[in-house]
Amino acid sequence: MYHQNIAKQFTYFSLILLLVSTVYNCKNVEDKKSSDPKAETKAEPTSKVETPEGMIWVEKKTFLQGAKDTDNYAMPREKPAHWVTVDGFFIDIIEVTNKQFKAFVEATNYITIAEREIDWEDIKKELPPNTPKPHDSILQPGSLIFNKDVNAVVNMENYGQWWTWKIGANWRHPDGPESTIEGKDDYPVVHVAYQDAIAYCEWANRRLPTEAEWESAAQGKNTNTIFTWGNDAAKLDANANTWQGVFPTNNASQDGFEFISPVKSYPPNSIGLYDMAGNVWEMTSDFFNVKYYSELDTSQPIVNPKGADTHFNPNNPYQIEHVMKGGSFLCHASYCASFRISAKMGVSVDSGSDHMGFRTVATPQMLASNE
Repeated sequence: MYHQNIAKQFTYFSLILLLVSTVYNCKNVEDKKSSDPKAETKAEPTSKVETPEGMIWVEKKTFLQGAKDTDNYAMPREKPAHWVTVDGFFIDIIEVTNKQFKAFVEATNYITIAEREIDWEDIKKELPPNTPKPHDSILQPGSLIFNKDVNAVVNMENYGQWWTWKIGANWRHPDGPESTIEGKDDYPVVHVAYQDAIAYCEWANRRLPTEAEWESAAQGKNTNTIFTWGNDAAKLDANANTWQGVFPTNNASQDGFEFISPVKSYPPNSIGLYDMAGNVWEMTSDFFNVKYYSELDTSQPIVNPKGADTHFNPNNPYQIEHVMKGGSFLCHASYCASFRISAKMGVSVDSGSDHMGFRTVATPQMLASNE
């Protein structure tokens, strides 16, 4: 989905970052009817392990994963929909916040990828052969940020018009070296890459959710809805932090937030989870493989799926990508309608941005083993 006109306007390094960013052009495609009958939701007995602070129990259930019949924004990688059963688990009520991530960093002295010196020898291993080395002035620690000053767009397929590589941007400085997270303890941490999230999980005795677990939690008490609140698209602004107005030049901020918002700024879903749609993208453990659903064997029950065995994205063939879910404050129907439960995009293990974060899960077995 990325085009040669981007390469004409960016250095090779900026192109790399754009390729692994979370920016895709969503297009309407025809829906494919699912022939699977609706399965009965089955509750699981309450876990004998005490619910950890800040988490909630998601009961075992069978639900329809993937694009729903009436979802006009669904993309091929979300199809066909298929019934899956997922065991119960605990999940964070909110996205991991600046305060929580700061506690991890202070306890471990961890340095995120966006803060580390860049090693060209490592980077070029994941690039097309003979890619020229960018100038050293470009090979500096930083991350991707949304260009808030863009006032005109020539071509909506040229994503470089509203994304920029910002040297000095990281979780402590989300808009660049002069910015700060002071007073923003309750905002989702951003500019964390998949590797950073894994490090946090290992410290906290947690893990990232699978895509199926994430969708089970997002469905809440439902089993077959497009959005976390149901099927009424008109309720989007009241339930999720997304873009209103004309993307990307005019954000009307009708929901009260122009960009990222504190956690719990919108109503929770039916089981008490906040921001499962909008605000920041959330990473999962599954490989991003655009063929995964189409190659599934649905003749047998699908129980606790862990995703594809390997990654595959023809638009970014050189890097390992994982699935992220939920959309962000930049999502708009005309550009990125990823505020839907089934929506997914890929992100490489070493890429971060100002609209991507994560939340964690735990199982009773994980918690019992830590006692």
